[in-house]
Amino acid sequence: MKLLAIESSCDETAAAVVEDGRKVLSSVVASQIEEHKLYGGVVPEIASRRHVESISGVVSEAMYSSGLGFSDLDGVAVTYAPGLIGALLVGVSYAKGLSLATGLPLVPVHHIAGHIAANYIAHPDLEPPFLCLIISGGHSHIAVVEDYTVFRVIGRTKDDAAGECFDKVARTLGYPYPGGKYIDEAAKSGNRTAYKFTHPKVSGGKYDLSFSGLKTAVINLVHNAEQKGETVIKEDVAASFQKTVGDILGEKLYAAASDLGYKKIVIAGGVSANSGIRSKMKSVADSLGAKLYLPEIKYCGDNAAMIGAQGYYDYLAGRRGDMRLNAAATLELGMS
Repeated sequence: MKLLAIESSCDETAAAVVEDGRKVLSSVVASQIEEHKLYGGVVPEIASRRHVESISGVVSEAMYSSGLGFSDLDGVAVTYAPGLIGALLVGVSYAKGLSLATGLPLVPVHHIAGHIAANYIAHPDLEPPFLCLIISGGHSHIAVVEDYTVFRVIGRTKDDAAGECFDKVARTLGYPYPGGKYIDEAAKSGNRTAYKFTHPKVSGGKYDLSFSGLKTAVINLVHNAEQKGETVIKEDVAASFQKTVGDILGEKLYAAASDLGYKKIVIAGGVSANSGIRSKMKSVADSLGAKLYLPEIKYCGDNAAMIGAQGYYDYLAGRRGDMRLNAAATLELGMS
C-alpha cells in the first residue's frame, strides 16, 4: 500500500510517499528556519504563508522522486492535529483537494502519533506494545503504545515541553533559533557537573514532567552573572542544563518502565536527535535490561515520512476523513 503524506503543523512544509508504513519512497522537506531565526522563534502568520507558497511544489517533488503517479497511490495521509492552526489548515485543505480530485481516500493523522511512527521506518522489527517517550518543542509525553492506533498517555509535562526549554535556554545563552542543536554542540565541550540544577517536584501523576523551573533557574543564573559583571562559561551551562534535562526524563522513564514492566522503550520527537539525550536514554534502557529504539536523525524533526508511516496503520484501522475534515490546534494523543 502506497500513501502520499503531507505535514504542515509548524514551520516545515513536507511531503513523502511511503509504502506499507515502513519503506520511504520519497521524502521532501521545505524548511522555514532561516526566516524564523530572524525573530527568535516561529511566527505563525509567516509560517502559514510559506506553507501556501511551498506545498504544491513540495508535493510535486515528492511524487516525482517516488517515480509514481497518483493512480499508483492508495490514499492521502495528512497531519490534522495538533499544531499551529493556520499551518495545519494549509496541509489539510491541500490534502482534501487532492482527495477530491483523485478520488483517493483521505487519512487524518495525529502529529504525535506520527513522531512515534518514525521508529517504524528505522526498525522493521518494532511492533506494539511498547513504552514511548515523546520529546519535542511542543510536547513531552510518556505513553503506552498498546497497538498501532491505540495510545494511553501516562505522563505529560505540566508546563514547558523539553524542546521549548532548550530553545529558551539557548536564547539566553546567545545561541540562534532553533537552539537545541547549539546547546547539544556546546555541551560536548562543557563540564556537565559545573552547575547543579535541582529537579522539579511535580504534583499530579507519578510520571508527569516539569521543565519551567529548570528554564527559570538557568535564565536567572545567566542574568545574575551579567548584573554582577561576571562571565559564565556557556559550554558549562549548556552541558549542565542538558544533563539535568536528561536526568529528569530518564528518572521518569525508568520509573514508568520499571513499574509497568516494559522491555521495549521507544524515543520520539525532535529532541530525540540530541546526542546527550540519546546517550542518557541508552543508559536507562541498559539499566532496565530493555531494548531501546530511536528514530533516524533525519526523521526526528517534523517530516511527512512519519505521517505516511502512521497513516498506513490508521488506514488499516479504517480511519478516514472527508470534505468536512478540519484542523485542530490541540488534541490529546489517542483522541480523535
